[in-house]
Amino acid sequence: GGGAGSDVGELRKKLESRELAEKMEALKKLLMLHLNGEKMDGMLMSVIRYVLPHEDAHLRKLGLYFLETVDKKGPDGSMLPEMILVVNMIRNDLVHANEYTRGCALRFCCKLNDAELLEPLVPSVRANLEHRHSYVRRNAVLAVHFIFEQFEYLIPDAPELIEEFLRAESDLACRRNALAMLVATDEPRAVNYLHENIQQVPLWSETLQLLALELIRQVCRTSPAEKGKYIQIVFALLASPSAAVVYQSATTLIALSATPTAIRASAQSYCSLLASQSDNNIKLIMLDRLLELKKSYAHVLQELVMDVLRALVSPNMELRRKCLNLAMDLITNRNVEEVVTALKKELQKTIQTGADQSESATIGAYRQLLVKSLHTIALKFKHVVGAVVGLLGDYVNDDQGVGTAADVVVFFREVCELLPAMRSEVLVRLLQALNGRALVSSHAVIRGVLWILAEYSASPAEVRDSFTAIVKLIAPLPLRSAAVEQGATESEAAGQDTAAKTVTAKKPVVLADGTYASQIATDSAAELKAASTKTVSKASVREAILVDGDYFLGVALCSALCKLALRLGFIDGAPAELVNKVKAEAMLASASLATFGRSAAAPAAIDEGSVTRLIGCIRALNGDLKADVVLASSREAFSSLMDEKRQKDQRLAREKAERNQVGVEELVQFDLLRSRRVAGGVEDVGGSGASDDMVAALLGGDSASAGSDGGARRAGTFSLDRIVQLTGMSDPLYAEAQVIVRSFDVFLDVLVINKSNDTLQAVTIEWATMGDLKLCERPPSLTLAPGAQKSVRTNIKVSSTDTGIIFGNIVYDIAGGAGGQSGCVILNDIHIDIMDYVRPGEVSDTAFRSMWAEFEWENKVAINVAITDLSAYLDYILESTNMRCLTLRGMENESGFLAANLYATSVFNEDALVNVSAEKAKDGSLEGYVRIRSKTQGIALSLGDKITLKQAQYRA
Repeated sequence: GGGAGSDVGELRKKLESRELAEKMEALKKLLMLHLNGEKMDGMLMSVIRYVLPHEDAHLRKLGLYFLETVDKKGPDGSMLPEMILVVNMIRNDLVHANEYTRGCALRFCCKLNDAELLEPLVPSVRANLEHRHSYVRRNAVLAVHFIFEQFEYLIPDAPELIEEFLRAESDLACRRNALAMLVATDEPRAVNYLHENIQQVPLWSETLQLLALELIRQVCRTSPAEKGKYIQIVFALLASPSAAVVYQSATTLIALSATPTAIRASAQSYCSLLASQSDNNIKLIMLDRLLELKKSYAHVLQELVMDVLRALVSPNMELRRKCLNLAMDLITNRNVEEVVTALKKELQKTIQTGADQSESATIGAYRQLLVKSLHTIALKFKHVVGAVVGLLGDYVNDDQGVGTAADVVVFFREVCELLPAMRSEVLVRLLQALNGRALVSSHAVIRGVLWILAEYSASPAEVRDSFTAIVKLIAPLPLRSAAVEQGATESEAAGQDTAAKTVTAKKPVVLADGTYASQIATDSAAELKAASTKTVSKASVREAILVDGDYFLGVALCSALCKLALRLGFIDGAPAELVNKVKAEAMLASASLATFGRSAAAPAAIDEGSVTRLIGCIRALNGDLKADVVLASSREAFSSLMDEKRQKDQRLAREKAERNQVGVEELVQFDLLRSRRVAGGVEDVGGSGASDDMVAALLGGDSASAGSDGGARRAGTFSLDRIVQLTGMSDPLYAEAQVIVRSFDVFLDVLVINKSNDTLQAVTIEWATMGDLKLCERPPSLTLAPGAQKSVRTNIKVSSTDTGIIFGNIVYDIAGGAGGQSGCVILNDIHIDIMDYVRPGEVSDTAFRSMWAEFEWENKVAINVAITDLSAYLDYILESTNMRCLTLRGMENESGFLAANLYATSVFNEDALVNVSAEKAKDGSLEGYVRIRSKTQGIALSLGDKITLKQAQYRA
């Protein structure tokens, strides 16, 4: 208490000082203490006497800030006598010769919420409407607006006064403030002014034009029949030089009219802003608006697909991805060739700029995105497949991005399966890649190329060329340890013998079906640094087998030779001598690899699975095993995979169509008639979904029109589980909070009830956060009579998908208590649910495995649940985590084991990967693990905790 008193005395002393700097410092400290909850009402007289009369404008401004926040009434509710001095000073400032002083006083009038204080100031405020300086008139309009809204009886003729002022005023800022007041308080007068000046609206300032658009929307909500009067002026504003006006005009036009002409004009405006604005956030907003338009007006946007693609010049990957996703839905037979040409140019740009090492990762990801887009286009529009195959054939040798080459090979494989007429051209491209001098990107790419050549080479010439090209990769045969010795000798000659020590290790890998396997890998110490970008050329395939011990690649090569040799034997007219020679060479390659892998000179022992595969190849070549086992098995598996994928796409299309269907005796909503029926009038872009969005906003749920995979919470999910009880029923203050999650914001609507028999003053909720949560505002202090209740809203920003915790307490003072009694109630913690930020996502198997290898955070959760059905368990995990299953389903219960990959993304563009590996134990229970991987620790731990909690709840 003594320390606080000395601080107050020191502040008062500094305020009385003649030094401006000391006064300023003391006043700032006083403001901070007062805003932080310290009672500084006793300093009011010092501020009135020593700050407000000072000639320094900045000091007086700080003094007015203090007067805004200080209590102006005493404990009995009557006005403090000191406020008479304040009103007198403000009245003097309102007639001051300096226009800045008048403006500050007028702004201060907008902060006074007491009619008793404002009443003496009204004549001076009205007089300032005629001041010679526009700064004073501008603030005078704001003061009149505030006084009329709060205490209409003080200026009952304010609308008429401002209307006359508006007709005579020439300053644009003053006119804007005056029109804003009429829009808010007297709409007919504002509409009348707009009609009188409707031809001049295109010449108005930006702020006035935005206000006119707001007025138009407001009028059309209340009187939908008036829409036609304003269409022309809104069209005219689309040509405004202001980007803000163009955007608002386009949005307004969509709300006013659903005709193709209006939609086309609005979409063109969005595309123009998309190309002209440099801010990526603005570009993303434009793309979001175009995506909303696409839901109802895709046929109109199809004409603008080339304008959308102009946004690809931005280096931002998220923007490029969203732009391409939008363009993919707008491609038709009429514009597909133009789109392919545009994407071809973008691909060429990535080659030209690929030398920049600082951007190589971004360029590689962009090139991969373009290849996937071309892949989608080619399979959807068959007549451009030839052009796309010719374009992508050069990227099998892509040494700048392994992912790009792998995607090209996947595309070629699907083309060969779905379009037999294109097989010969694809084979020619792949043979050129194998025979060329450029690098073939990776072992995985070579395996894919080998599989395609072996499966789809049909004519004698194709079989011969493929067999010859593959043999060159491993020649000379047989494989001998001398090659390793020769390689070691060359390493010694180069002085790198110490760096060429080999390290053999077992690495766990995720196979395509989601299961874990052990991969034996032998890397030289010199190569360990570049393991992530491992590439091989035509000459080094043999070295990859002999030096690195990559038997997976070797078995794929031998299997391809075996298939080609068997296929040659089925060709009519093939010379028997040639067939026998080819089979012998394939046998030699298989036997040589098996022998070398088991020899002491091998860098690592060959695994038994590879040996079994090689022996099967030799038996098939000898005739001991049916050729169909080798020739047809993998091809049939791939065909069934493609069929399953096609059925999945058809099923998703049916589900999408069913969502748009209206059942028997269900309400049919017509957009044309809807504006007359729905309160609010103007429909949003989403058509009939606009009212659902409004309901969702009122209930605290996510928008129903946000898409099928919008948020984790859907509209209408408002329920008691969103209410958190913060205090006990026997506490002096009862508090409960409704938690509303909105993308990056968490809103807490807290209801506080005074359950005591005392009046509680300075009731303040003090929040604190743990995790990536940031408190944006401090809740205001409340005064609660016995039994009274009030609501307080707090906004908290979220910056990552981490399970955040909000905690705090409520402090209060008891009015009239002896010795200034106070109290504190500790609040229950509020846990932010990760499911509010996670949404299902789709990603290719290649990208999933790439991210799985890259992400370093893993959380392993043991399966411990009463569910005994594998399929039911997977459904339970999908429902609990809001993720999407990437693995084909249907065989879980028959096989007795489950291996599935799940994927989801967060609103912060974080990737969440989950692998479920489970099997049925002898007693019928489930055993196994759920592994979660992510780039950041928060999402991995949060998802793991969620799965553990859900399993415990199911057991309970």
